[in-house]
Amino acid sequence: MTTRIITANLNGIRAAQRKGFFDWVPTQNADFLCVQELKAQAADMTDEMLNPAGLKGYFQYAQKKGYSGVGLYTRHTPDEVMIGFDGGGEFDNEGRYVEARFGHLSVVSVYFTSGSNDEPAKQASKFRFLAQFLPHILSLKAQGRQLIVCGDVNIAHNEIDLKNWKGNLKNSGFLPEERAWLTQLLAEAELKDVYRTLHPNTEQYTWWSNRGQARANNVGWRIDYQLASHAIADKAKNTSVYRDVMFSDHAPVIVDYDMTL
Repeated sequence: MTTRIITANLNGIRAAQRKGFFDWVPTQNADFLCVQELKAQAADMTDEMLNPAGLKGYFQYAQKKGYSGVGLYTRHTPDEVMIGFDGGGEFDNEGRYVEARFGHLSVVSVYFTSGSNDEPAKQASKFRFLAQFLPHILSLKAQGRQLIVCGDVNIAHNEIDLKNWKGNLKNSGFLPEERAWLTQLLAEAELKDVYRTLHPNTEQYTWWSNRGQARANNVGWRIDYQLASHAIADKAKNTSVYRDVMFSDHAPVIVDYDMTL
């Protein structure tokens, strides 16, 4: 039995809806759909956005209008849904985390802070996020939970994950300390980068700047991930990045796992 999981940064759920995202969703027969950067409040959500194609959605909205927000859709009934991870603090206020639990399995939709070279406060916020998120994930692992962490991590891990890596060595998203943090997360939480595990040598990106012809020329960054516990990652049989239709400046990442809930 196949379990399909999709993660997609929508860069605005209303904009993605206008571009046909919710027409595409039923064609995928996904078990889980993790979305990030809703840029919407609860009052903005239509029935189609809340429960598309037989999926039930769970959301964390940012307090600031038009900013951040994440969602997790599933056709299965969770044992428990966790909204937020830092106890109502800075990052819960920004709407960055939803976790659905099924037995010992946790499926997470997360939107990491983006950081900025030109805005020290924004980069400091990113480092605070990383500092809080790692122990949270390690605590889930310590509880014996199997994990599938889906989302926009805003870090290109290795040189193969960024077209112009040489020119970005000092830029947020490819800083040595950010990349080292992601390496640490994978090692200490015993997670695998599912796409890279199945495609170790493929230059495939998930985000492209709107400047110039970045997308047409495939000058991009791979910053959207599915990170899974080893036992689950080993059940991944297919993965792809959907580029046929442009729903946002990111592309959905699709993984089929040979497992059932």
